[in-house]
Amino acid sequence: MVFSVIFGSIVMADILQEPDRELNFMRFGEFEATSHNDPIEIIGLQKQYSTSEPIQIQVIVDDSKFACGDLYVTIYTTGKSAVTQSGYFEQCFDDVNRFLPINERFSEIIDTAGQYEIVAEILDQNQKNSITTSEKFTVK
Repeated sequence: MVFSVIFGSIVMADILQEPDRELNFMRFGEFEATSHNDPIEIIGLQKQYSTSEPIQIQVIVDDSKFACGDLYVTIYTTGKSAVTQSGYFEQCFDDVNRFLPINERFSEIIDTAGQYEIVAEILDQNQKNSITTSEKFTVK
């Protein structure tokens, strides 16, 4: 067993020394609500888009305190200027409707190349508490 681990490490190190080689871990279970640890997660975001390609995402919330609430999705430039914001009101998730927004689709086209950050925030029904997540992407 120890020999297998050592041998595998040597082979991987040798392969990664070659030009144009990189280690790329695959994410498993990103569509399983029970497999992620964050109470809110952006699903479907790519790391890179073209200026004519729509950015389409969904959000999964795994916190019963936010079973119903208002969802806001905002895209910012690296300088924190808002490029676009969409609001989806009275979003309620359950075992059947796990992906937000329900019966709607977040889809935006950014026509200027650059680095961007997308932020998803859901406020509870009382508008007193919120949870947020964000991810970065590039438009070329």
